[in-house]
Amino acid sequence: MLTKDKKGKGNREKGKSLQIVVFTIAYCLLPIASKAQCAMCRAALESEEGGVKAEAVNDGIVYLMAIPYVLVGVIGYAIYKMRYGKKKTQ
Repeated sequence: MLTKDKKGKGNREKGKSLQIVVFTIAYCLLPIASKAQCAMCRAALESEEGGVKAEAVNDGIVYLMAIPYVLVGVIGYAIYKMRYGKKKTQ
């Protein structure tokens, strides 16, 4: 039969390993500074002098790419809090 100390220690170890897994996944999903463009946009923007417009297009593409990841993260965090937040208050 397990004592309370051993049960508590097991739960802390599970929580710690879960934190490590979540941190590793989040770290792998972090965007690395990159220049993202489709071939057509790149060809159209390379023909112009100066790179101001091309940089603006790149920034817009990265912004549009990041929004779904932020939304999924916020929804995931809300679901996590709803499921596991109530157990701590009991």
